[in-house]
Amino acid sequence: MEAATPLNPTRIRLAGPLLLVDGLTIDDETAVRVAGDRVEAGESLAELVTQAIEIGARVLDREQAAANTDFVKAEFERSARAVEKEFVDQARAVNDALGQRIDAAFGAESGVVPRLLDKHFGEQSSAAVQHQVRALVHELLTTHREALAKQFTSADASNPLAQFQQSAVGAIKTASDQQHAHLREMNATIVALKTEVAALKAEREKDDAVAIEAERGTAKGRTYEEQVAEALTAIAHGRGDCADAVGDRSDAGRSKKGDVVVDIGAQHGAPLGRIAFEAKDRRLSQPDMVRELDGALQARNADFAVLVVPSEDEVPAKVRALTEFHGDKLVVVWNADEGST
Repeated sequence: MEAATPLNPTRIRLAGPLLLVDGLTIDDETAVRVAGDRVEAGESLAELVTQAIEIGARVLDREQAAANTDFVKAEFERSARAVEKEFVDQARAVNDALGQRIDAAFGAESGVVPRLLDKHFGEQSSAAVQHQVRALVHELLTTHREALAKQFTSADASNPLAQFQQSAVGAIKTASDQQHAHLREMNATIVALKTEVAALKAEREKDDAVAIEAERGTAKGRTYEEQVAEALTAIAHGRGDCADAVGDRSDAGRSKKGDVVVDIGAQHGAPLGRIAFEAKDRRLSQPDMVRELDGALQARNADFAVLVVPSEDEVPAKVRALTEFHGDKLVVVWNADEGST
């Protein structure tokens, strides 16, 4: 029994730029629903089928292109991984070989470069470059030093300093001769000065001796004291008083302050009072004057003390002549050459 021949078999073929479809049955819910909507809308199903095929073809084409892209990308990544692995393996091999070569060349113990450096620059190597340079420099310096010494010590024209040396020697000799002459003149001058100084010293010593002798004879200021004593004696005698020059002695073991003592009214009986006179031919300060007069009052057991000076210039500072102070002291100016009393 023969098989049944299906009715309206599906035939799809290409006719140049056209795709011919005959007897195609579509069993797709979405396609059937869209076709029903188009029929209800009064549209042509042929246009719907054409659009569906065109749109589906474009979608399939894009999907195929994407699939091809993914395939190419996957193939490229696979190839890249293979290339990278091969490159890493080759780089590792090159690195290992380069490390071995570097160790062989620069290794600290067995490297070629350290051995060469140690040979040519090591301190222990006699062939070291610095030793050779040092020896060469030493030899050059020694040679040049000897040549310079020979050149500058010679007296011929080869010595550039020969003329200068001769001039310097001549100048030094001339200066030395002049210095010796000056020294001789200075020595003679010093001898003359020594002689003159000795004479001046002897004359001064003579004058000092005369002055010392005069001082011993006059007891330094005694001349003025004597003049004061003589004037006071004359004044006291005319007034019935007694004047006594006591400058060279002390009373009751006291000091010798007070050159002249005048007892008032002593010519007619017991004295009514005592005045001590201190004669000074130099200027005293006010404190020194007070000490001198207080000392005279105490040493001579006096009631009043008077300081006698030869001029206004010898009156102590801040003190006026003939002005009583402290109630028991006075300063007077008296000069025998002026005839004052």
